[in-house]
Amino acid sequence: MTDRTASLLIVGGGQAGLATARIARTLGVTPLVLEAADRPAGSWPHYYDSLTLFSPARRSALPGVPFPGDPDSYPARDEVVAYLTGYAARLDADIRTGHRVERVTRAEDGAGFQAVTADGAVFTAPLVIAATGAFSRPYRPAPPALDSFAGTVLHSSDYRRPEPFTGRRVVIVGGGNSAVQIAIELAAVAEVTLATRHPLRFMPQRIAGRDIHLWLQRTGLDTARWARPVLTGGQGTPVMDTGTYRDTIASGNPDRRPMFDRLDGNQVVWSDGMREHVDVVLLATGYRPALDYLAGLGTMDEDGAPRHRAGISTAVPGLGYVGLEWQRSFASATLRGVGADARHVLTRLLKQSRRTGVPVAAGDPASVQGVRRR
Repeated sequence: MTDRTASLLIVGGGQAGLATARIARTLGVTPLVLEAADRPAGSWPHYYDSLTLFSPARRSALPGVPFPGDPDSYPARDEVVAYLTGYAARLDADIRTGHRVERVTRAEDGAGFQAVTADGAVFTAPLVIAATGAFSRPYRPAPPALDSFAGTVLHSSDYRRPEPFTGRRVVIVGGGNSAVQIAIELAAVAEVTLATRHPLRFMPQRIAGRDIHLWLQRTGLDTARWARPVLTGGQGTPVMDTGTYRDTIASGNPDRRPMFDRLDGNQVVWSDGMREHVDVVLLATGYRPALDYLAGLGTMDEDGAPRHRAGISTAVPGLGYVGLEWQRSFASATLRGVGADARHVLTRLLKQSRRTGVPVAAGDPASVQGVRRR
């Protein structure tokens, strides 16, 4: 394909980008998806081997295609990768893999945008949706004296399986779902401590026999703006648990301790003054949105976060986001949440374009057949 003009450019071909492309087709807009990797599966192929979703299959589907298998099971990483690649293969959209977007700027005529890829190709469209998600750029905070630590420092994005850590002393910084999953897995072969600033917070995976995600949706907590501090307590996302995680950590293998004071050589100095040798510090400290390609548009605040309201840029007309954490709901950065957010963002961007007089060509949703990748 040589066509580099589209009604809508979607940057990112993971769960957020694929859901956005599907919704665009139902609204009569022909999207062009630019994906940096060699397949449209987002960050999923790069997560640790044993990762499992904390939402069941029946509530982990993108628009229009149910997640296969037992609807009450909790899919593993490789199942998600297979689902996303299959979803893309059936999607009526132009998906171009191997196209890493380096920057997005205003078009020379001031109407719409230009996206420039790593190989110098230029794509233009009146609308752009940044769908590179919230899990593309590992966040690596620096605990005290981390630079002087003589052991190994890893981010959870570097972790794949427990065997390389056999017999080692590991401290995991973080208390979210991934931190707890990795800690429990590693504790079978290593001595592991979870170091957190606050006590771990567990949310029951099932209530009255039904998954918590059902109750979040039915009660409206999922999308209520006031619910975020209720659900996080100001202390991060709670750990979804059937009771197994809580009981395992209560047994002391792995254990949980308050955040250490500092690192010193190959030792960790705990808050009570105790020192001990540590081989590995693993930062399970989450991710930040990978949106560097938007830097030239002036879309970020002083902390580097995108300025938006429910996914609509408040800085640049015609620009939207899908896949950000808490963009509109507790589920915004999840498989089950990106479809609703995509519809919200697209419908408002289309209304915005009509108000501002920026033309967006709309076509028959059935006019594009199959996936076309370049």
